[in-house]
Amino acid sequence: MNGPLKVALLGCGTVGSAVLRLLQDQAGEFAARIGRPVEVVGVAVRRPQHHPDVPQHLLTTDAHALVTREDVDLVVEVIGGIEPARSLMLAAFEAGKSVVSANKALLAEDGVALHAAAAKAGVDLYYEAAVAGAIPILRPLRESLAGDQLSRVVGIVNGTTNYILSRMAETGAGFGEALAEATELGYAEADPTADVDGFDAAAKAAILASLAFHTPVSAADVYREGISTVTATDVSRAAEIGCTVKLLAICERVTGEDGSDSVAVRVHPAMIPTTHPLASVSGAFNAVFVEAVAAGQLMFYGQGAGGEPTASAVLGDLVAVARNRLAGAAGQGPSGYADLAVRPMAETPTRYHVSLDVADKPGVLAAVALEFAQHGVSISTVRQTGRGDAATLVIVTHSAPDAALSATIAALREMPAVRGVTSVLRVEGLS
Repeated sequence: MNGPLKVALLGCGTVGSAVLRLLQDQAGEFAARIGRPVEVVGVAVRRPQHHPDVPQHLLTTDAHALVTREDVDLVVEVIGGIEPARSLMLAAFEAGKSVVSANKALLAEDGVALHAAAAKAGVDLYYEAAVAGAIPILRPLRESLAGDQLSRVVGIVNGTTNYILSRMAETGAGFGEALAEATELGYAEADPTADVDGFDAAAKAAILASLAFHTPVSAADVYREGISTVTATDVSRAAEIGCTVKLLAICERVTGEDGSDSVAVRVHPAMIPTTHPLASVSGAFNAVFVEAVAAGQLMFYGQGAGGEPTASAVLGDLVAVARNRLAGAAGQGPSGYADLAVRPMAETPTRYHVSLDVADKPGVLAAVALEFAQHGVSISTVRQTGRGDAATLVIVTHSAPDAALSATIAALREMPAVRGVTSVLRVEGLS
């Protein structure tokens, strides 16, 4: 190849327009890094009239024709969603084009098939921007840590929910008030469901787990809880024991009683100690905490969303894919050799923090403790404060299967001496 590398851009929203602008503004830099100039030869959009800043000769509504053009070398997909993104990617692969994508939902749902199609065509599929924006995490998992065995990957991977929980902790506000503030500032969408109900984080957790544990994991395999039920009381109770509340994506290798390994992948709010590195991640920032056998503990931190931060990750992949193209070979794809079973949430070991309003009379604490014991759940700490004829019990458990903990909570709600279960949150990172 002697001419420029020709790129087809699918989508020109916040991220796509940043990609286009940076490619134009830093054309000389990219040519030097890659060894060839990079030229965007087409931009596929639904409504060309909404993009007056894009040279009109580049705009097209026929995305399929663009990705299959004979002169196109690389395709950058930033339209998101499942369709038509999937069909366009497959068409690009069949036409011999490598693809760079930021599409977490599609990769989490159909990553195995897409990687197989890319491998069959001998082209690349890169998607660093699909998880945690500008933070380089997927390539380190796939390449830099390929010689190590990972035991756990825990991340704050959704900026909207992290902003909401940070504001709840800072101001004492409830969820609704903090969400309204996030919406006003543009951190939350008009329909925040994907963020606050954990769908966005679950897709990212599936991608992280697949790479970390060499096992195909889809979004459907991820246990998911959002933050809409987190109350000001939950946040206050966390602070009382030196913790803060975060929405965590948790991917871990779990060894069963029979010695066999499985993968547990979950997204839910949890209390973590303020001494944990993830506790200091505030606002709309993201971070991923990795635990490996040889490397130990690693932390990746930075901006997890936004046009230019996400475009940075897209362009990093574009440079890598372009170099591969010039070398005449595709890069190494993810490995699924381990193919570990995905452990159901009910069997996954977790810990609970439980706050109870109870009658302040003899025998109540013993009865509550007995209920935990009958479900096979060991208590780590208990704190009791009284006020008149009532008392508050704050209990932190040892690790137990999640089903046993959930059953314990259900039983406590039925106890005559328990006037209310005021706070229930999982706990991570406590010794």
